[in-house]
Parts: sequence; C-alpha cells; structure tokens
Amino acid sequence: MNFAVHQGGLGSSLLRRRSAVTGAVASGEQKDAGYAVRRRRALKMVDRELSKGNYRAALSLVKQLNGKPGGLRGFGAAKQVSHKLDDLKLHESLQSLVDAILDLIDKCLQFALLDEVSVKASESMPDEGNESHCEEDHFLYTQCSALPTALLYMILCFKVFSVIMSTPCPLSSASSWTMTLFDGAKPSHEAGHFLVGYLLGVLPRGYEIPSKEALRQDRFAAGRVEFVGFEFLGEKSKKGKISSKTLNRFSCVIVAGFIAEYLEFGYSEGLHSDVEKLDKVLKWLGLPESKACSQVKWAVLNTVLILSRHHEARSELAKAMSLGKSVGYCIDTIENFINGEVI
Repeated sequence: MNFAVHQGGLGSSLLRRRSAVTGAVASGEQKDAGYAVRRRRALKMVDRELSKGNYRAALSLVKQLNGKPGGLRGFGAAKQVSHKLDDLKLHESLQSLVDAILDLIDKCLQFALLDEVSVKASESMPDEGNESHCEEDHFLYTQCSALPTALLYMILCFKVFSVIMSTPCPLSSASSWTMTLFDGAKPSHEAGHFLVGYLLGVLPRGYEIPSKEALRQDRFAAGRVEFVGFEFLGEKSKKGKISSKTLNRFSCVIVAGFIAEYLEFGYSEGLHSDVEKLDKVLKWLGLPESKACSQVKWAVLNTVLILSRHHEARSELAKAMSLGKSVGYCIDTIENFINGEVI
C-alpha cells in the first residue's frame, strides 16, 4: 500500500512537471506568435511610408524596429569579412568559387572594352561614296564588331545549359527551355540584391521583376531593386565622393545579383549590366586600379559568404518577389527564414 501511495505521489509530481513544461512551451509559442503579428503590423506601416515616397520615414521606422522584441533581427546585422584579404585563409572550394566569379567579372570587363573599341572604330570610319552605301557598311560593321560580346555570351549560356541538363539540346526546343531557366534566374538575381542590401543595412524601397510576357519579348529584360541611400547613382558630376561604408555596401549589393544567380544556376544572365555599373562607380570615384581590384575581391568574397549562409531566406525571398509582394512582406520573409546565430 505504501508502494502504491508512493507511486501515486510520484505520478502526480511528474504530471505537474509535465503540465508546467507544456504550459511554458505554449506560453513561448504564444509570445513568438505575438511578436510575429507585431512585426507584420509594423512592416505594413513601412510599406505605407514607402508608397508615399517617404523613404527617410520608412528607414526611421525600420531602425526603430531593429533589435527590438517583435522587431527586426537581420537589418544591418550581416557578419562581414576583413578587408585584409591576405590574412584570410580560405577553404579550397571557397577560394575556387571566388576565383571563378572574379574571372567572370574580368572577362565581362574585357568584352566591354572590345565594345568600346569597336564603337570608336566605327565612329572614325571615313565617309566615302554613296551615303546609303556607307550607312549600310556602317551597320554591317557594327553588327560584326558586336559579335565578341553578344554572340559569344549567347554561346556560353547555351553551353552551360547543355552541361546542366546533361542531355543533347535541339535548337528547336532551346527557346522554351532557356525561357524556363531565365524565368527562375530573374527573381533569384533581384532577390540577391534585396537580401544582401537588407542584411547590410540598406533599405530596399521598391523592386520590379520582369513579367513572363516581357521575357518572351526580350530574353534580357531587366529587373531592378531600388535602395534608400544609393541616390549618388544619379549624380552627373565628373568625379564623385562617397563614404567607405557606402562604397562597401554598394559593392556588395551590386555583385549580389549575379552571385545569387551563379550560386543557384552555375551561370549569370544579369552579369554584364551589374559589372558595368560597378566599374563606372569605381572610375567615378577615381580609385587607383589596385584599390579598385581589392575592393571588388573583398565584395565578392563577403557577398558569397552572406548569400551562402542564407540560402533558404534567399530562395523564399525570390518566391515572394516573383509574386510581386510588398517590400514589407519581403522583409518579413527574410526575418522568418534567417537561421543561426551568425547573420
């Protein structure tokens, strides 16, 4: 009987403990749910300010939410690598990835230089003979001179597609097949810009993903993400000046699009325009070539690491952006899917 009483007492004690633990878990879940609701409500306020063009007010709201319970965890919280690249010891696979991306950037700049040379050469052609004949020759010349960039790039993309599929690709089906890949690459590209900008503390103020119809008409139709704080891109002065912090953020954000594509698909369709923008800004700032090269290397490494740490957030963000969700909704998506202590 004593044993039975002892068992009953122990059982009651265990039940009380289990009940207490269950209650604590339920309380924690309710608390998290309350935080999520509060964050979504606050981000709707951010959306309203952005829709009115009150970008500074929207940024102020985001900063107020940053680091608060029920607020934002990821804004400006990304861990970054040191600029002293020589002191860093990278894993062989990471080094190979960074080198491959830097090689793509270098080839892109070489193609751009070929274009520049061909344009200058066409402009200096002598005006001889019949005017219409000269115009025809000029047209043919410029079309041929564009082959190194346009044709070679298309051939490169086609070869990469064939490798990915590991099966022969008949030309008759290439259009619909590449359409499918480009359809996925566009959101991934813009999501790369959006995610890295947000994690580095640059607020996206709007974005655009080309529609399927736009892509059918123009395979290279461009998307965009606009940020609060990058207004210097519209300046027309011959030589510019921005802080090193802004340059670091911009360098990473601009390369994030094609790096996201490269990590996802093994190639990048949006490489050329982004590299051209980065090159123009570095020249606009008057950076020496050695410093510009070092800046690009750092940006590529830093961005590769950030995007690799947050693959799930990047994937979910791309889905949200492809559906045309609001900036606030996209930010909430990022916050829901950033994992781990290191952001």
